[in-house]
Amino acid sequence: MTLDENSQKLSETKAGWQPGLILTGPFAIFGRAAIRWTNHLGASAVFLFLACLKIFRPKQLTKIVQQIYYVGARSTMIIILVGLFTGMVLSLQSYYTLVKVGAQGALGTLVALSLVRELGPVLTAIMITARAGSAITAEIGIQRISEQIDALDTMRIDPLGYLVSPRIAAAVISFPLLTALFDLIGIIGGYISGVILLGANAGTYLFRVQSSMEMKDVTDGFVKAVVFAVIVSTVCCYQGYFAHLRTDSHGAKAVGLATTSAVVFSCVLILVADYIVTSLLI
Repeated sequence: MTLDENSQKLSETKAGWQPGLILTGPFAIFGRAAIRWTNHLGASAVFLFLACLKIFRPKQLTKIVQQIYYVGARSTMIIILVGLFTGMVLSLQSYYTLVKVGAQGALGTLVALSLVRELGPVLTAIMITARAGSAITAEIGIQRISEQIDALDTMRIDPLGYLVSPRIAAAVISFPLLTALFDLIGIIGGYISGVILLGANAGTYLFRVQSSMEMKDVTDGFVKAVVFAVIVSTVCCYQGYFAHLRTDSHGAKAVGLATTSAVVFSCVLILVADYIVTSLLI
């Protein structure tokens, strides 16, 4: 090897450049992201498992009822509002589409099945994530960075059982109830838009709603609601509980980023889980 070749090799080594990185660099980026996601998925699964084990401890009922009020009862108005206008818009769009093919009598079937099977569970979960999920992440995150969770450990109070378990139990109870409320208000909104405002036959609409739905449609919607409840409560509590471990920020900024991540991840996972659960239930 000549002196010039040695000099070139030394300069490349000092610069940290290697020709192989051009080909392996993009794969390394995706590999690191996949490993990071896998680590978080495993950690969140263990987090959920440990929290579920502590739901049935004594004196949990009072905290669960408090969280049901916070997650469920205080989300009632936004669920009613969104459900009403979702049903009205769905009925409005469906009516003009069905008129083109002479099938406006099927308006009640389309509105009822669309709400009960898909729109009800999905939009309810997204609305609760936006209202209650973000608040849960911020609350637990602030308790973490202010060392209140460490104080619970010092007092020999289990933070998972005290903070996380009641929220998961409350979400599992509240999501199906709010989904049923969303479905009911959505069907009423479809009646207002399709029958009262557009002039569709009231008897046909109500008959189609009653005759087209089966118990399986309702139970499938409740199954989705329970799955979404587990996803949202786990993601939001997990992001807040480990907000102090974020590498991109610290302090109050970490809480804000954790809250944003919780809402985004929850919404994405809701849509992904909706497809998976639907494919399994059909």
